[in-house]
Amino acid sequence: MKAMIIRQAGGPEVFEAAELPKPELKPGHVLVRIAATSVNTVDTMIRQMGSELPLSPEMPALLGMDLAGTVEAVGEGVTEYRVGDEIYGCVGGLADLPGTLAEYVVADARLIAHKPKNLSMREAAALPLVGITAYEGLIRAGIAKGQKVLVHGGSGGVGHVALQLARYFGAEVYATGGGEQQSELIEQLGATAINYKTESVADYVAKHTGGAGFELVFDSVGGANMANSFEAAALNGQVASTVSMVALDLTTAHFKGLSLHVVFMLIPMLHDFHREAHADILRKLAEIAEAGGLRPVLDENRFTLDQVGDAHARLASGQGMGKVVVEV
Repeated sequence: MKAMIIRQAGGPEVFEAAELPKPELKPGHVLVRIAATSVNTVDTMIRQMGSELPLSPEMPALLGMDLAGTVEAVGEGVTEYRVGDEIYGCVGGLADLPGTLAEYVVADARLIAHKPKNLSMREAAALPLVGITAYEGLIRAGIAKGQKVLVHGGSGGVGHVALQLARYFGAEVYATGGGEQQSELIEQLGATAINYKTESVADYVAKHTGGAGFELVFDSVGGANMANSFEAAALNGQVASTVSMVALDLTTAHFKGLSLHVVFMLIPMLHDFHREAHADILRKLAEIAEAGGLRPVLDENRFTLDQVGDAHARLASGQGMGKVVVEV
């Protein structure tokens, strides 16, 4: 089968075409003919850092985590899927799990679900990693109808999904962005846009919550921005973070009585730990999408498998709007 692999860490130019054996079916798995995959920040980190990143596969490596495609064969013990079913999921591209930058992949049936009927293959391929991350963070933080919710990075891959899901769950949603384009997308998706470059945390907390703070803050930016999340949160508030690798003074969190929920959605894949939870979330995301509550935003540029290096460069440039998708 045709695939794009890397033999060493480096820039987007390290991808090279390769002809690999078609993967062999295993019990509990399905063979999928891949239609599309998407590029996530973690994919670019693995490409750049290689073995320096503990979750990276051994070289030569087949990257790519998300996919949408069609089941071509069903392994022993799999009862939910049949040949011809259209599925989506986040299935590989790290540790010992082969990636999706190829024509085929053998995927653990616990990491996939039937594709939302109203989404194209490209749209469905954009959703799994960011959708699972956003859903898990909001649910663990106790999202509830009527809450005031702040999403940091509301126009980003995870953020624009978290924003839509929070609205679907009945919250009053606000989201930060860094420019006119970002603000326009946030407003189009139904949230109130906050330009973090021109408004201080104190200013927008006063403006939108009367100084009380947001009951739930979903931080898809993380790092040093965590301090802003603590400042923006209400007393006894909930903060969900997707990027928590930071040294930070927790004094503000202590005196506000905040709860911090760290979301690392790769745990089931890395440790074979409750993988069925991902399938459950993907099924719920499909229901929400089919009900009109969720649609991934795709970058305007289209990329083929041969152009995966360009797709990585597009994501890294920061110029894209929406998820960068690769068609196989």
